[in-house]
Amino acid sequence: MENAYFFIAELIMKKGMIYTNTPDVPGREIQEILGVVSGNVVQAKHVGKDILAGLKSLIGGEITAYTEMLTEARQKAIGRMVDEAVKYKADAVVNLRFTTSSIMNGCSEILAYGTAVKLKPEK
Repeated sequence: MENAYFFIAELIMKKGMIYTNTPDVPGREIQEILGVVSGNVVQAKHVGKDILAGLKSLIGGEITAYTEMLTEARQKAIGRMVDEAVKYKADAVVNLRFTTSSIMNGCSEILAYGTAVKLKPEK
């Protein structure tokens, strides 16, 4: 499972997209704001993992199956957001934010969103 995270992160890096949760990119000046971009994933719980998670909640501690599931979902959401930014021909996404919501019992959504921008060329 851990290899999936690195694979997704590697794909994002190959696209050359800078993304940050800050309003600017350090050392670079924003030339143009292109618009809001987003990517989302709706993730369903696995019945087997849900039973084990229920047992784990009785004794306490981290539920690693859900941590891994959410980490992978977050990376996929970022990847989809970056894909949208690439369509805008953006150099970066600033003000990256995440939000989650419950879609239905046992399903949740992770949404990554930010502002796609063009950066002034480096001097």
